[in-house]
Amino acid sequence: MDDRVTDGGLLPIVPFVPRGRPDEPARSDYPSRVIEPPDLPDLDGLIFDLDGTLVDTVGARIQAWLLTFEEVGFPVDRNHLAGLIGADGKRLAIEVAEVGGRRLSEDRAEAIDRRAGERFDEINLDPQPLPGAVELMQALSGTDLPWAIATSSRAAQVTVSVSALGLGPDPHVVDGSAVSQAKPAPDLLLHAAERLGVSSRRCWYVGDATWDMRAARAAAMVAVGVPSGAATHETLLAAGAHLVMPSLHELRAELQRRGLLPDATGRQTPET
Repeated sequence: MDDRVTDGGLLPIVPFVPRGRPDEPARSDYPSRVIEPPDLPDLDGLIFDLDGTLVDTVGARIQAWLLTFEEVGFPVDRNHLAGLIGADGKRLAIEVAEVGGRRLSEDRAEAIDRRAGERFDEINLDPQPLPGAVELMQALSGTDLPWAIATSSRAAQVTVSVSALGLGPDPHVVDGSAVSQAKPAPDLLLHAAERLGVSSRRCWYVGDATWDMRAARAAAMVAVGVPSGAATHETLLAAGAHLVMPSLHELRAELQRRGLLPDATGRQTPET
């Protein structure tokens, strides 16, 4: 392991080469010491995944894909499918087809992805924010810290979920239609950082899926995992997370400690 000096301090940089299925932990040399929140570098921007990170929609996503694959006659293992949630939909369709011994054209994969989105809209009628999400979004909205939501989903699929967070009329959302390659490619995250006007190297990206961690690493962002979706703490670390926090409550507490969010008394000063 080597330690690379960043603008905000010293952050262990661990070589990462994913192996095996996306829902299986990959073998890699992670630091023997535990990385704690204070070890992470300073940040100028904060970017969040949506499904499974801010809103409890992973179950609906899985169900929508299962129904879609049943319609087209593709066998699929639920556990394998769960590990693919968060990735680009066309990639997901192509991989499931290949596991079943079939090949999909880009157009066919696109059609299946769109159908899964329609099924999701039918199911996702009353999504619920995950613990700590609303409080964190409200706190961020009252500060100068740039932040955004970056999701691989199509624009039409995110409206109901974003509304569940109680955000203002112009939430900072970058959807999959903004880029040609969605996660795990870094394009979506880099586009979000550009929209915020900050360097990707000065951003933290918060997500619940292995694809989020891989995309954050590829974008040279600090990868912060929250095991609130289909991935476990260990799987997120194996996928490249610099740190896994139990929930968004801990993330909010760390931002308060750094003076980026007001504390319970309304003060916004970093701890010394």
